[in-house]
Amino acid sequence: MKEKSIELLNKAVGDELAAVHQYMYFHFHLDDQGYDLLAGLFKKTAIDEMLHVENLAERILFLKGDVEMTPALPVKKIHNVKEMLTLAKQMEEESARDYNLWANECSKNADSVSKKIFEALVEEEERHFNQYDDELENMARFGDNYLALQSIERSKSVSTRTRPATE
Repeated sequence: MKEKSIELLNKAVGDELAAVHQYMYFHFHLDDQGYDLLAGLFKKTAIDEMLHVENLAERILFLKGDVEMTPALPVKKIHNVKEMLTLAKQMEEESARDYNLWANECSKNADSVSKKIFEALVEEEERHFNQYDDELENMARFGDNYLALQSIERSKSVSTRTRPATE
C-alpha cells in the first residue's frame, strides 16, 4: 500500500523538479530579454513548484520512503516566448491529469492523505495552466504589441530607479 504511494509521490517530485528547472530557465531568458512581467510569472510559478516538492517530500518521509531528487525531464532550451508559454501550459495540463489519476490510485490503496495532497496539487496545476493559457490568449489578441508592452514595463522601472530623488 504505502510503497505505491511512495512511488507516485516520487514521480510527482520528479515532475515538479523538472518544472522548477524549466520555469527558472524561462525566467532567466525572459528577464534577459526585458519581459519583466512574464519573467516574474515564471519565477513565481517555479517557487510554487518548489513548495510542491517540499510537501511531497514530507509525505514520502512520513511514509518511511526516500525522496528521489531527480527531475523527470531535461530542460528544453526554448527562447521564443510563445513556445515557452505553450510548453508551460502543456506541462501543467499533464501534471493535473497525472495527479488526478494518482489521487484515485492512492484512494484505492487506502491512503487518503496522499490522495488529498494530489487533489490539492491538481487545483494548483490548473491555476498555473490558466495563467499560461491567459498569457497565450493575450499574445494572440495583441500580437507583437503585447511583448512591446512587457518591454515598456522594464523601461519604466529602470528609469524610475535611476532618477535622483527630489526633495
